[in-house]
Amino acid sequence: PAARVARLDRDSVRRKGALTSLLTRFRDAEIDVLVGTQMIAKGHDFPNVTLVGVISADVGLGMADFRASERTFQLLTQVAGRAGRGDLPGAAIVQTLYPDHYSVQLACRQDYPAFYERELQFRRAMRYPPLVALINMVVRARTFAGAMDDAADIAQKLRDGDVERQGLTVLGPAPPPLNRLRGEYRAQLLVKGTNRRRMREALLAVVRSRPEVARRTNVDVDPLSVL
Repeated sequence: PAARVARLDRDSVRRKGALTSLLTRFRDAEIDVLVGTQMIAKGHDFPNVTLVGVISADVGLGMADFRASERTFQLLTQVAGRAGRGDLPGAAIVQTLYPDHYSVQLACRQDYPAFYERELQFRRAMRYPPLVALINMVVRARTFAGAMDDAADIAQKLRDGDVERQGLTVLGPAPPPLNRLRGEYRAQLLVKGTNRRRMREALLAVVRSRPEVARRTNVDVDPLSVL
């Protein structure tokens, strides 16, 4: 109860110089406990920190993104690495609903090679990068039905172009996790393949056939996120 607690997140460091001031106070032991979001996990070097706790460590595993396990592993290894950086030993306590998940287990063991092998098995089975190239297409419209109809038309035109012969797979359309953004509804489809030239040609042909839809379509090749 007597601990001096501070908070680190986007809202708490909006003011210029607030982040530097807060981290300096923590480094100088003017703060006992620092509570924060993912901002707290990366890049900080405090030799006197001996304990790190992660609440709801697996929340990212439920995201509709094939990199969910990779991101969870990255975050846990990074935040665990904040403890025990000096002469004093450190410990990390991880709260999770899925303690047997390989990303959580291997992050706790800091076992990068084993995680790589397990994750590659998943990517290979599901045909996700780096085994194939991936294109994420998001169509925007004023209504949800409009976005889905336009995305369905693009998907059908791609399939009519004999995508199987070209080695392409079209998934969707479907509502993305963020199905409305900045007042516009969104629909999503994914294109998988091993030949980027063929993927590009197929997409260009379809998009050029619907210029009014092309203006409302985002095409992300090798996306870092499919949300």
